[in-house]
Amino acid sequence: MSRRGGTAPDRAQRGVATRTALIAAARELFVTKGYFATGTEEIVAKAKVGTRGALYHHFADKQALFRAVFEAVEEDLLARAITDDVAPDAWQQLVAGLQGFLTAALEPEVQRIILVDGPAVLGWNDWRELEARYGVTVIEAALEMAMDQGTIRTQPRRELAHLILAAVDEAALLVAHSDDPEAARRNASEALGQLLEGLRQ
Repeated sequence: MSRRGGTAPDRAQRGVATRTALIAAARELFVTKGYFATGTEEIVAKAKVGTRGALYHHFADKQALFRAVFEAVEEDLLARAITDDVAPDAWQQLVAGLQGFLTAALEPEVQRIILVDGPAVLGWNDWRELEARYGVTVIEAALEMAMDQGTIRTQPRRELAHLILAAVDEAALLVAHSDDPEAARRNASEALGQLLEGLRQ
């Protein structure tokens, strides 16, 4: 006999669907209006999930929902970088991926959620921690392969990965906050390229 609301799998499936709808609705609103100008009532209405109780069942508060949106955007960026990975060696793949992130900084979604509202909503420390979670491991793996291939000299990988991530994050922030983002991207791309070229043997 099923309990009220259907079987446990049915309830779990509805829960996943509700959470997905909330993230999708918030993602769109946070991009178009910004986190601070978006109310929870708007998110619930756009997601068509009933009342705010549904939101608070899945997320502690609006900030927790923003974090889920932030992670979804980061995961999409990572998946895109892997899909676009066509460079012939590990070092060129890494450089292409980092340059791709600077280009992505021109996109409204990445610009608003990751680079503008991200640090303000999550706080600098949490923002840095999330950026490191999605970036350092990938960069470190590429560095290890590049060192094995002899493209760059052997050196502490994790520390170098953090330094590279900090540089590209800072460059992306410059792009996102510039009055002329396209020009800023071109300049940042050139500077990043020169910086990375200096690591080659």
